[in-house]
Amino acid sequence: MTAASLAARGVLIGGVICAAAGCGTDTRAGTQAPSRAPWQEPASYTYTLRSSEGERSLLGTFRISVRDGAVVRSVGLDDMGRRALESAPDAVPTIGELLKELEQARQEDADTAEADYAADGHPVLISLDWEENAIDDEARYVISSYERTDA
Repeated sequence: MTAASLAARGVLIGGVICAAAGCGTDTRAGTQAPSRAPWQEPASYTYTLRSSEGERSLLGTFRISVRDGAVVRSVGLDDMGRRALESAPDAVPTIGELLKELEQARQEDADTAEADYAADGHPVLISLDWEENAIDDEARYVISSYERTDA
């Protein structure tokens, strides 16, 4: 076998391996919606929300309780969160409202409208940027300590 045919074979094998592994794709696995049935927001749950980036009233970290689909309690867990609740106590969203904001960003062709999901399908990260070159229009929501509760 000549050196040229060995090199060609190596390129071919490398290409097949790369294609099988998904090399060169721009899609992160976490940004895809779960392959099973979509997550259904329960009527009652608690979660921690860290809201950052951009110029918005809802910045900081919060512990949120939802009952019958509405926020019934929110506690600011840091100085920014406490200040946000003082100025806009009704601005704290349910996870469903965060997902609606994500969907709206997608429908309006925002430059960034991505989400990462937990194994059960609920979002754990939502990143939004309406216009790439605009300043302070971003939003980043990190959802943690999610627990379904009995109403």
